Amino acid sequence: MTYLLQDTSFWAMLGVVIFFGILVWAKVPGIITRQLDTRADKIRNDLDDARRMREEAQELLASFQRKQREAEAEAEAIIEQAKSDAKHLREAARTELAARLERRTALAEQRIAQAEAHAVAEVKALAADLATDAAARLIAEHTKKADHAERLKADLADLETRLN
Repeated sequence: MTYLLQDTSFWAMLGVVIFFGILVWAKVPGIITRQLDTRADKIRNDLDDARRMREEAQELLASFQRKQREAEAEAEAIIEQAKSDAKHLREAARTELAARLERRTALAEQRIAQAEAHAVAEVKALAADLATDAAARLIAEHTKKADHAERLKADLADLETRLN
């Protein structure tokens, strides 16, 4: 046994055994195990959170993609509606323009007809005035005063019989 007390390997081995004994007596492996378990739980929770966030992100992405498709469809519908409205407005404007042109043409034709009627009436009135003047001159030149008096009396008598 003296040999063992002088051997350094023995003392090293004894130191290691005592060291591990103190560790076990101080419950260090339990503390290390708890810390490792705590760390493992934290990593597991972080992984679960990351998985949940990934799923939420995928759902959110799908939602945004769906909304984008809906917005594109709505934009297409709005564009089609705008094209349809523009077509209807164009047709309405053409119809209204045609109606205005017809009204203006009819109004112009009416004014032309009135102007023609007015011109014809003026020409007739002028012709009647000229004919009256010419007839008065011819009668004045070709009849004598005595004939005028006789004719005046005859016309007055004729007028008197017609009025009674």
